[in-house]
Amino acid sequence: MPADFIIKTGDMIQITIPPPAIVPMLMAPIPLIGTSMDLCESMPICLQGDEHPPSIKAPMPYTAPPFVTPGMGSVQIIVLPTNLTILTTNGKPILIKGATFQAIFNVSAPAMQPTPAGPVPDPLLVKPGTAQFITTTVLEKAG
Repeated sequence: MPADFIIKTGDMIQITIPPPAIVPMLMAPIPLIGTSMDLCESMPICLQGDEHPPSIKAPMPYTAPPFVTPGMGSVQIIVLPTNLTILTTNGKPILIKGATFQAIFNVSAPAMQPTPAGPVPDPLLVKPGTAQFITTTVLEKAG
């Protein structure tokens, strides 16, 4: 496996859930917080598990026109082996830029479409998407 840039505190994850689903909290890249004691460019390195920042662990609202009354759901992130190094000294792999990987928005309460006969729920309870790391690391690579 070729070396790739290390992900560290301050780098971002961009999660894309394709239209018509709209998840406002996932529209902009989300900053990551590394939990490693090891540093990269003076910032803590991100380990496996850090790809899911606390700010998006709780359920979040979404709509999917014509289902315009917001529903709720949570995001699941599936990091690929190409986004991880071998085990580190504390037993967790380091996150590296790697390729685009999978993100899934799992609906817990469907968005609704208002109709004269009453609201109609969004029938799609799983919304597949993608995620990728955005890094500012320019010097340090891991493999």
